[in-house]
Amino acid sequence: MLRLVLPKGSLERATMQLFEDADLAVSRGSDVDYRGTIDDPRVDDVRILRPQEIPVYVADGMFDIGITGRDWVEERDAEVVTLSELHYSKATARPTRVVLAVAGDSTAQSVRDLPAGLVVHTEYPEITSRYFAHHGIDAHVQLSYGATEAKIPEIADAVVEITETGRALRAAGLRILDTILVSYTELVANPAAYADPQKRKAMEQLQSLLTGALEARGRVLLKLNVDGADLDRVIALLPALKSPTVSKLFGEDGFAVETVVAKSEINTLIPNLLDCGANGIIELPISKIVP
Repeated sequence: MLRLVLPKGSLERATMQLFEDADLAVSRGSDVDYRGTIDDPRVDDVRILRPQEIPVYVADGMFDIGITGRDWVEERDAEVVTLSELHYSKATARPTRVVLAVAGDSTAQSVRDLPAGLVVHTEYPEITSRYFAHHGIDAHVQLSYGATEAKIPEIADAVVEITETGRALRAAGLRILDTILVSYTELVANPAAYADPQKRKAMEQLQSLLTGALEARGRVLLKLNVDGADLDRVIALLPALKSPTVSKLFGEDGFAVETVVAKSEINTLIPNLLDCGANGIIELPISKIVP
């Protein structure tokens, strides 16, 4: 039913892991194979291509649905439907930022301090040209094919580059002047395919599986028992997506409680629960959380 395109390159490994976590594992002959399959009746074809190309291919109807970054949707000015932001990137859950950077010893404190005629190198010439035009600065924007941060000061006066943490730019002796765009990974669809009720339903089902897998990351299911006299103290300690589930234990003056908590909190939470009277505590992994 659906023709799916996934990103090759820096997002590839994280994307493949997400699909596996969502029980939509992609099978292919090798890691360099550009074709794949998913054992799911909703997916007819899977391709793995560069994320720069994906927005255009989806907009043109070559694929029904795909994963790419908001940065490339904006750069290619592609008319696609965003089904969902997917909060993952190459190494973290943080978004990628498209930033303007200059040499660390530059006197410029904002884009308004940059001179007309400056040379800017970037992998995002369209985004960059629109940005400088918006600020009324005549900049010579040139396409960079990589190692962009190494081009200051001999080749470029400034660069527009992507970063998650800014670490690589600082290591290259650069300083960020402005964030031009905050870019999450997105699940995008072809508008005509999205208008088809059958395909739209399949897209939304896949979206639920993917976002459910992301929501479950870093969370665990906690189950415990507690006497009625200690229930309020235990409940006060528990975080939850909404509120803990509390059930009366059969034949006892006690309750069974379960809730979802952050894995990072569990080592301090369990001892505190024990101190407040909880017992029979069980921690369980979660594959998906679908609201």
